[in-house]
Parts: sequence; C-alpha cells; structure tokens
Amino acid sequence: MNDASSHSRAAESRGITDPIVVEVTRGPMVESWHRGAFAVSDPDGKIVLHAGDFERPVYPRSAIKPLQALALVETGAAEAFALGDAEIALACASHGGEPRHVDTVAAWLARIGCGPADLECGAHLPSNESAMVALLKSGRDPSALHNNCSGKHSGFLSVARHLGQPTAGYIKFEHPVQQRILGILESMAGCELGAAPRGTDGCGIPTLGIPLGNIALAMARLADPADQPEPRQAAAARIRRAMAAEPFMVAGSGRFCTRVMELTGAKALIKGGAEGVYCGILPELGLGIALKVDDGAGRGAEVVMGQLLRRLGVLGEGEIERLGSALAPPVLNRAGLAVGEVRGVADSPF
Repeated sequence: MNDASSHSRAAESRGITDPIVVEVTRGPMVESWHRGAFAVSDPDGKIVLHAGDFERPVYPRSAIKPLQALALVETGAAEAFALGDAEIALACASHGGEPRHVDTVAAWLARIGCGPADLECGAHLPSNESAMVALLKSGRDPSALHNNCSGKHSGFLSVARHLGQPTAGYIKFEHPVQQRILGILESMAGCELGAAPRGTDGCGIPTLGIPLGNIALAMARLADPADQPEPRQAAAARIRRAMAAEPFMVAGSGRFCTRVMELTGAKALIKGGAEGVYCGILPELGLGIALKVDDGAGRGAEVVMGQLLRRLGVLGEGEIERLGSALAPPVLNRAGLAVGEVRGVADSPF
C-alpha cells in the first residue's frame, strides 16, 4: 500500500474527510473544487482553528524555509558574513529569478568564498515571466542562481563555511548542516522526526513528513518564541524583521505572499511551498498557520491563506480592498477576459 493510500485510510478510520475549501467557477457553474486541511496553533500547541485531517503528515516543502533559516542566524553565520535583511529574506525565499534576486545571491556567494558552481540546487528558468523572457532573449542559459531556492542554499553554504564544515554534499541528509536543521525542526515542531517519511525536495534537500498541526506549532513559535532559548528568540526576531523589510526578496513581483507582506508588514509573514502547502507567522496574535490543499494546487492554497487571514482579522478592510482580486483570482481565457474565479466556498470552515 502506498503512503497516500495509507494516509487516506487512516483519515477515514478517524472519520475525517478533508472539506471542500475552494471552488473554481466558469460562467454560472462551479467547474472544479479543491479539498484541503489547515491548522492554526498557538505557541503552546493549542489548535485554535482547524479543518480536515491536520494530524496527517505532509511534506512541507518550501513553506518552512523561515524555520530552516534559523540555522543561518543562530549559528552566527549571518553576523559573521555581515548579511542584511535582503540576504536573510532570500534564505526564506522561493524567488522568481528577477535580476535583484540573482544579483544578490551572486554577491552573497562571493562574500563567503563560493560561486554558482557550489550550489547543489540545480538550474531552471526564472519563474518570473519578464525575467525568463529577458534571459532567453540574451541567449544565456539559466544557472543555479536562477533557481528559486538559491537563497536558501546560499544560507546552507554560509553555515557550512562559518562552522568549518564541508560545502560539498551539503544537501545530503547526513551532512552536519542538514542534521542541524533536523534538530531545529524537531524542537520547533515538537515532534520526533528521525523516523518520519523522508523524500527529496525539488532543490535536492531532504523533506520530511510532518503533521500540519505540528507545522503550525513551529510557525507559532517563530511568531512568539518566548519559550525558546534566547539565541533562538533573537534568531526568530531577526528572520521576522527581514521578511517584513524585504517582502520582494521572499517571492517577487506580483506574487501573493509578497503582496500580502507589502501591505501587512510584520502582521502576516506568509510563505508558500510546492504541492499546495502554505504557512503563516502572525506575530501580533502569537499564532502559526499551516495548510495543504489536497490536490497540490497552489491557486487553492493562496485562496485558503487569504480566507484565514481575513477570518483571524489580520487583513483589515483597507488591505482586503487593496489586495482585490488576489483574494479571489479571476479565471482568464486566452484573450485575457475574466470568465470565472477561484474563491472560497460559501459554507467554508474558516
């Protein structure tokens, strides 16, 4: 039996079916639905809002980059290499490969005595359309600098350099950098992960199966780390400050998480990941959010995050108005005309 079937049957045995959280319309009819689950936790692990099977393990993918960036700050690597808000935000980023992203990563690598060849994340075209077109027109090939995870990987290399550890193979589960991050995840999420399901993320690092409720707890502890050791409290504050100061670096032009953070500042620090995962850090409320749309649709995950931010009062009327269609994106035809929308369902569990 595969893992998906096992999780599905385990959920069924508990009488849990993930609810429909998002619907996609075309004209007057609902054409598609997205099911999903979410958890909102406080730093003590109390789940204050939830829907669906939030106890099942999911691969959190890039949504937990702010947690992984803790290693960069609390080891002293960020200070040793004089990293600013832009670099620390990039360590938390899934960036679009725009020029400022790429140039900042290149300069960062040079500062630590590394180069693009030291990145083990692989190369791909920029996800930002304008940057992709410009690169193709230039006749240049994409490099690892354009990889959306190049900032996170530069953070890993910085930790290895600072601690005198090998840079080659830093993506392997057994490498000291990844083992350090494993310990951080276990401490912040409040669970043992040594025997957790383990896969390989798109950028090559390990990704571990963690229940949504525990991911939400980890985010809540980033939001309010009062029960953590002082170095981690300081590291969490540094990461929050960088994400709030440099939202463009976390994603890029027009991206949902960048737009939300540009409007809310430090009130809502949010980060998406592949396969419909999204996480949120809400410092003023001392809460953390973790969600997953079952079919892996990012369009659904963004709508759910927007709905949760509204439900929790993080988005005020002015912010809702300024975000506009980002909270219920239009479905466009090839001529660019709106023919439907992606929206929360009327009887949503939010």
